[in-house]
Amino acid sequence: MEFIGIGIAIGLGAVGACLGEGLIGKSAIEGLARQPQLEGKLRMMMLIAMAFVETGVLFALVVSILLYAKIA
Repeated sequence: MEFIGIGIAIGLGAVGACLGEGLIGKSAIEGLARQPQLEGKLRMMMLIAMAFVETGVLFALVVSILLYAKIA
């Protein structure tokens, strides 16, 4: 059961991040299509937002590793 919990923890973290990054990318492309002159600002804000989303995945990975270390 512990291994199932580890798999769920990292799996949900990864799925959430993928959905979040997809929405961020979609919004950035829409913004770029509306205002192409803001390309540099949009790109920077998009990269920062994606970095924040990735921290959630890293947190899920750390929790999964800690759970595995406790079991093993």
